[in-house]
Amino acid sequence: MGLGNSTAKWNWLPEAANDFIFAVIGEELGMFGAVLVLVLFVVLAIAFVRIIRMSDDPFAKIATSAAMVWIVGQAFVNIAVVLGLLPVLGVPLPLISAGGSSLITTLAAIGIVLSFARHRPARAERVVRPGRMAR
Repeated sequence: MGLGNSTAKWNWLPEAANDFIFAVIGEELGMFGAVLVLVLFVVLAIAFVRIIRMSDDPFAKIATSAAMVWIVGQAFVNIAVVLGLLPVLGVPLPLISAGGSSLITTLAAIGIVLSFARHRPARAERVVRPGRMAR
């Protein structure tokens, strides 16, 4: 229909800016917009997995895993509700739906994960034995 030209959000779609924003994205931007949203969540999950694999701290791994499951799981549930695969649960689409509290908590979780990514483990320096030269 074109960006901003959705008719479903004005007629029959309940909570179009919150719970059913994926339907509005699909109507306005078509298959390209819907697939783009899915790809961006996959990219976010891949970034989280890379941070998990990079970290040596068990707490960082668990916290990053929990944030990843939370955000990607919430996106999966929202998209499944919009597609009619699950009953309406009232779960917003992370980072896209209107609403302050969900956005603030999601951004806080991503900020914590980014702080874990910032503190990379130190590489073990080579120990040079006396009488030998470092390569």
